[in-house]
Amino acid sequence: MSHSTGEVVAVSVSGTHTFSKVNVDVIQLLTGLGVEGDAHLGETVKHRSRVAQDPTQPNLCQVHLIHSELFEELQASGFQVSPGQIGENITTRGISLLSLPKGAILRIGGSAVVVLTGLRNPCPQLNRFQPGLMDSLLDHDEHGNLIRKAGVMGIVLSGGTVRPGDQIQVELPMEPHRPLERV
Repeated sequence: MSHSTGEVVAVSVSGTHTFSKVNVDVIQLLTGLGVEGDAHLGETVKHRSRVAQDPTQPNLCQVHLIHSELFEELQASGFQVSPGQIGENITTRGISLLSLPKGAILRIGGSAVVVLTGLRNPCPQLNRFQPGLMDSLLDHDEHGNLIRKAGVMGIVLSGGTVRPGDQIQVELPMEPHRPLERV
């Protein structure tokens, strides 16, 4: 079942655990591993804090996606953020990533398939990048529930190349839908 379509605005990668990632012309998604050449590539967790807790945990954060519309929202609040700068691998346009349910499938370009596992939890490194940025990526809904706006995480179901301009097709999982939670 198709939910929406969008496009890839930018792709980014970093082979080390840097906060920002470098924009490149193309990334290669590897089935069950993540982004080739990225520090978070692997079947088990690569985020340093998670490795310290339990290095055998499955890596539910193989691919980080952020909607470019967030950058426009941040710019209106006085921040200057562009694709890759807050650690995402794929910057999208035209898809409400944060409203998608857990298990939503993103078909990207000709063959890449990513399944969403959860929300990125904003971390204090954001404030070292630009003071106050972390608070701008957190909000509350009308019921007082915390809203995390720092993008979504996923795992690679099917590998393939991804480049700016590629189309993204969203497929929703079977109902009942479960909201994305922090991973």
